Amino acid sequence: MSSTGALSKGVHQLRFTVLGPLQAWRDDEQLELGPVRQQALLASLLLRPNRTVSRQQLLDGVWGSEQPGTGAKVIPVYVHQLRRRLGAGGEATGDSLIVTDRGGYRFVPRNVRVDVARLEETVAEARSARESGDLDAAVDAWSTALELFRGDPLAGIPGPFAQGERLRLTERRLALAQDKLACQLRLGRHIEALGELSALTATHPYHEALAALLMRALYLGDRQSDALDVFAEVRGRLVREQGAEPGSELRRVHEAVLRGDDAFLLGSAVRPHRPTDQRPAAARRKRRVRNELPADVGNFTGRDRELELLLAPADDQVVTVRAVDGMAGVGKTALAVRAARALLEQCPDGCLFVDLHGHREGRETAVAQRVLRRLLRAVGADEGDESEDLDELAASWRTATASLRLLLVLDDVSGAEQVRPLLPAGAGSMVLVTSRQRLPGLDVDRRISLAPLDIDQAVGLLTRIVGGEGSDDERAAVRELARLCDQLPLALRIVGARIQNRPLWAVERMAARLADDERRLGELTVEDRSVEAAFQVSYDQLPAAERRAFRALGLSPTVELDRLTLAAMLDRTPSEAQRALDSLADTSLVQQVAADRYRMHDLVAVYARRVAGAYPDEVATSRAGVFRLYVVAARRASDWSRTAFPTGPQPGDAPFAGWAEASAWLDAAGSELVDVVGHAAAAGHLDEACWIAEALCDYLTRQGRYHECRTAIEIALPLVEQATDRRMVSTLRTCLGISHGMQGHYAQAHTWLEDALKLSRRAGDRLEQARALGCLGIFANVVGQTTDAAGHFGQAAELIQGVDDDWLNVLYLANVGAIHHQLGEHEDAHNCYATAIILAEKIESPRALGKTLFRMGALQLDSGRHDAAADVLGKSAEIAERIGDVPLYAAVLGRLGTAQERLGNLDTALELRRRARTVISERSSSRMKIEIRNLLGWSSAAVEDITRARDHFELAIARPENDGNGPAVHRRPGR
Repeated sequence: MSSTGALSKGVHQLRFTVLGPLQAWRDDEQLELGPVRQQALLASLLLRPNRTVSRQQLLDGVWGSEQPGTGAKVIPVYVHQLRRRLGAGGEATGDSLIVTDRGGYRFVPRNVRVDVARLEETVAEARSARESGDLDAAVDAWSTALELFRGDPLAGIPGPFAQGERLRLTERRLALAQDKLACQLRLGRHIEALGELSALTATHPYHEALAALLMRALYLGDRQSDALDVFAEVRGRLVREQGAEPGSELRRVHEAVLRGDDAFLLGSAVRPHRPTDQRPAAARRKRRVRNELPADVGNFTGRDRELELLLAPADDQVVTVRAVDGMAGVGKTALAVRAARALLEQCPDGCLFVDLHGHREGRETAVAQRVLRRLLRAVGADEGDESEDLDELAASWRTATASLRLLLVLDDVSGAEQVRPLLPAGAGSMVLVTSRQRLPGLDVDRRISLAPLDIDQAVGLLTRIVGGEGSDDERAAVRELARLCDQLPLALRIVGARIQNRPLWAVERMAARLADDERRLGELTVEDRSVEAAFQVSYDQLPAAERRAFRALGLSPTVELDRLTLAAMLDRTPSEAQRALDSLADTSLVQQVAADRYRMHDLVAVYARRVAGAYPDEVATSRAGVFRLYVVAARRASDWSRTAFPTGPQPGDAPFAGWAEASAWLDAAGSELVDVVGHAAAAGHLDEACWIAEALCDYLTRQGRYHECRTAIEIALPLVEQATDRRMVSTLRTCLGISHGMQGHYAQAHTWLEDALKLSRRAGDRLEQARALGCLGIFANVVGQTTDAAGHFGQAAELIQGVDDDWLNVLYLANVGAIHHQLGEHEDAHNCYATAIILAEKIESPRALGKTLFRMGALQLDSGRHDAAADVLGKSAEIAERIGDVPLYAAVLGRLGTAQERLGNLDTALELRRRARTVISERSSSRMKIEIRNLLGWSSAAVEDITRARDHFELAIARPENDGNGPAVHRRPGR
């Protein structure tokens, strides 16, 4: 697999990484590799370079026993997509990296760099250096090799092949770490090896080779007792849990430690001497060095990056302060203690640990004077024993520690003012601070905000606590438990203690209990440990206004939110809401995930909802406010006319300057918009659920998000009979018809629109009748039923007579113009389009203007006015791109390509059609995808690229089986 070699001029280089998430770059541009199964197929070929892999092997390696219904037919589709994504300019080329061999495919690494190849080269350098006796160079090379790993290899890639490679590469990583650490010990560099060895042995508690290295490192640091403790702990675990004694290597190391056998344990390593103490003789009087660290937590898991930050080299001429903050139960103390143990060697004058009880239920916050007197006694100083003056005690503490190199751990701090008087004065001293607060007023060298564990780390911790990995069912149950515990270490340990060594049914029963929000916090309690109690202390310390904001945040219908959402729930100004969010973020009760976006962790949100339940009036106000905000935001973002929403809150009430600002706000909610409709329905706000679903129809369909649109409407539709707004009975059916029609499902669209028309006629609602008829006319015209379309538009025009709404007039004129266009009546079509364009510009409706310009451009194209068509279509494309109208933008690019082709600009035409293809997605209508593929086929043929032309035509033919709309391959446009 190539990793070096000069590239010829103009040749792009591809880089792949598998020692972490699977990623690819062409030069400096990261490539999109498509769905995870497609990525799994790429990994199966990439890691077997120049070897032919059969289709069955690919099926087995990617899907395992759960193979797709289409069988091996899916493989060529994925291969085609990969060739296109990896090819220059996003095109499959004749010299593709993936070649077709008899019965399979083969990856040919031309001008390709893969991090696995770089890994092997670096490891070879390390081994060569070790064999030549240059151990420092070997350690550097192994460190470089380990830095190539960026997490779990092939993270998130499914399938048996990826899982097997993930295990192989993970074991490889561990073996390289052992080689590096062994060399460090031979060099006498035990201090820098100790931290990594402590973390690795905690992660791999049964790994005897690692335990042996840790014992050697401790012995090298004159810690024979600690080395013996490591052996006792490992042996006890093996005997207790596996009924086995340690292996011969670990026993030999144990015996050597007992004998003090330097020759065996150290080899060529030189036992380092402590640096000469330069302190005055009076300062070097004998005193007992204290180590007050609490017992290290068992089964410590993860936190590699955070430990690395805490253990980073510090300036030995100053006092270094490092702070860890995070929510209750996230493992701040465990991390600080683990880091402190690794730092002990650097602080020869002892380690002091002080619990300041900043957030401890039933305990007063520690008084600074009392803490200082205890610290003074700990370092053997008697000054200030009777004093109550804080400044005097702090001065005495600084004097007593000026010649010491201490490690001080200050746990559970409530504020920066608690810490400042306790800082020692000795150069090279280290202070580790933990708090639920961010402590922005404290000057620190490193600040670490601790989040819950990732899901794999949480599963690993819970698995080690409950004992063994067990069956597939047990592993699945443990994973679900970890998710329900929000991956919070405190919750995981409580649950683990409750189900330890229990059968599978106990694990499943616990998962069922935790799935109930009403019971979850109550279940996360064991003896004196309770998740709810930990949260309550933080909540009780909040000012009244922030407690109110906290309760409201638990009721948010989306996981993430911003200040506008909280302002609507509190009926306060956005600036007041922002202050509350900032304060709650500082106390770790909410997490700031982006510049203006916040979220609550799941368990915190459960607690917030529980507390809010005691304030029913607040709950009603908050829900009404937030659902109203989503109604007006969706209506403001819609391009529909002002008469389209005659009931409910009006778009003008929204806190947005225009549709673009409202659209951007909805964009931030992403896929959670459907959840908002579901929350409104579940909370009994039926009208709001229906209004939000209706207003989102235009916003979602113009982005090609048809499935989300239909899901939102299908949630609301069963509620219409109970809603007070009777208009929803027909309008939601119309919206469902629009969503189906926009995606090319014309039969389904026709059914829903006819139903809407019947119901609106029964209700006597003229505007809803007109809307249903207009949509029926639009889709009838699309499928060539021009006479039916004209009839529908005629009826709609009669119904809206007298309605003063220019948007409706634009819609009517544009669609009547389309009928004239279909019938070849180009002059009448031109007049309709021209008038519609003037009205659309007048009412400042960008989507209506963009669509009408598109139709005018198509008319100019059919009339042979290709220059005029290119100009008008260019304006339409600019509008469609600016407003994010995916279907319109793709369609305009396709027609603009046709205009350029007829002007003789074949390369420009091909590029425009390629852009159109990249815009369309699997959500786009089948008709549009077929049209774009056909246009690409003809463009490729025009530039004599017959291979690509065939590929495009074949993809056009291979439309979904359930799509009966229109022909698959069209004649060349304009011929």
